[in-house]
Amino acid sequence: MALKIEDNSILTMTMALFEAPPSFNCNYPLFASSRNTSTVVISCSASSLPPPSSPKIPEGGTTNPNSLNTAPDRSRDRRKVVRLAWEKLVRWSRSWRSKNRTDVLQQTNKVVVLGGGSFGTAMAAHVANRKADLEVHMLLRDPLVCQSINDDHCNCKYFPEYKLPDNVIATTDPKTALIGADYCLHAVPVQFSSSFLEGISEFVDPGLPFISLSKGLELNTLRMMSQIIPQALKNPRQPFVALSGPSFALELMNKLPTAMVVASKDKKLANATQQLLASSHLRISTSSDVTGVEIAGALKNVLAIAAGIVEGMHLGNNSMAALVAQGCSEIRWLAMKKLSLDASCQLLLLQPIG
Repeated sequence: MALKIEDNSILTMTMALFEAPPSFNCNYPLFASSRNTSTVVISCSASSLPPPSSPKIPEGGTTNPNSLNTAPDRSRDRRKVVRLAWEKLVRWSRSWRSKNRTDVLQQTNKVVVLGGGSFGTAMAAHVANRKADLEVHMLLRDPLVCQSINDDHCNCKYFPEYKLPDNVIATTDPKTALIGADYCLHAVPVQFSSSFLEGISEFVDPGLPFISLSKGLELNTLRMMSQIIPQALKNPRQPFVALSGPSFALELMNKLPTAMVVASKDKKLANATQQLLASSHLRISTSSDVTGVEIAGALKNVLAIAAGIVEGMHLGNNSMAALVAQGCSEIRWLAMKKLSLDASCQLLLLQPIG
């Protein structure tokens, strides 16, 4: 018999374990780490156990009260041992997962954010709050916004009422911003990304991971960010991660619960990005389907505009539900048929890709 649970069901597992018949013997649990959760598998086998022994009754017909209590005592002792072993393994598992989650953050010393818009500012503040001594440099074009961030710790253009962490530093010099960076968050609008990146390409390290926050397709060429960044930097092997999800910058600034997905062909890079960005109010899922995430993140904007029209015309909840259902179906159909993507695209709508 095998019991498989998620680590958020420890209480349920413990109750089930303690309610198991005494004849079952639970072997050593095996912890297996996945992308977002840890799974505990406990194998229980009754075939290898001898049948439960019962106290023998003497030939005279009399029984010893102490011998009748032997079996319950053994059962209680066995459950106590199992409980102690289980609690020890749970503590070890939590410690291991906590250490694994913080390794990337501890090793990261500098993050650069390209662009000073609302979402770039919100992500810069989020990353800066993750670690007090982490340097978060924002590369801007507007000197007034740059001065307000450095002097007043606020973005005077987008978030004048929100104070940014002290470790957020703004600059207009690409060399100062990019030198020694461990990760780069690209928040420049898609239509201006190519020319912007070409202007700073000489300062970009070939191994610097780019985490794209920009959604959409380039006009005329219909290129995605996974194509624009390597081509503009003239480095086809530039590490790339696409970040997408239904997220408003204002709600990120207010630390409201948000879910996003990071997609990369490099599984280790996707997991590292997850550990860098995930927090108590920001859930990060991982995916290997970069094209699917980018296409869905771009096409959902068309659906959002249509939803705004339905809302503005007061057509009701039935129309809104029909629009969302039909729109999601068409996005999946386009990803599967027109782009000839693999079967993983069938799971696109199960991930936060907005």
